[in-house]
Amino acid sequence: MADFNRVILMGRLTRDPQLKFTPQNLAVCEFGLATGRKFRTASGEEREETCYVDCTLFGKGGEVFQKYMNKGKPCHIEGRLKFDTWEDKNGGGKRTKLSVVVDNFQFLSDGTRGQGQQGSVPAEGEFDGAPAPRSGGYSSGGGGGAGGGASGGGYSSGNAAPASRSNAQSNTPSRPAPANPPYDESAQFKEDDIPF
Repeated sequence: MADFNRVILMGRLTRDPQLKFTPQNLAVCEFGLATGRKFRTASGEEREETCYVDCTLFGKGGEVFQKYMNKGKPCHIEGRLKFDTWEDKNGGGKRTKLSVVVDNFQFLSDGTRGQGQQGSVPAEGEFDGAPAPRSGGYSSGGGGGAGGGASGGGYSSGNAAPASRSNAQSNTPSRPAPANPPYDESAQFKEDDIPF
């Protein structure tokens, strides 16, 4: 039987992301994420529970995350669980910690626009005169799987180019297809032109 270790979370940051670098100059971004759940008990009482998760993001994605995110901002992350064990320096015995190593993340809108705040995600229209995506994401490589990366605009470590936005997320109206193709039909490939 194959193992599967995948985590998908959406919540708000519990603290500002902390960026550190390894001796090999690899960025390591650590942050906390709070996810909430509302439910109704058997007696009809509404309750809310919150789960706090420590997360780690490596490489260029960590630098991007630290630059644009701060305490209280919402985000969506995908990653894997990691279980660490170590001996306490003060003789407290064996310690353990379960955390998430983030592979992909998505910036989410919190309903406010960037109002010149330092470190905030630029508001719509602030990217070189073109409409900015409402959300951004990052895939730290390895990708694969369903979805295979960030949607809604963002970054991909494969080529570090912004991902394309779908018409549903674009603020520009979709253009109808031209009535006639912009090429001559004789220039089209024929069955015999395919080399395999």
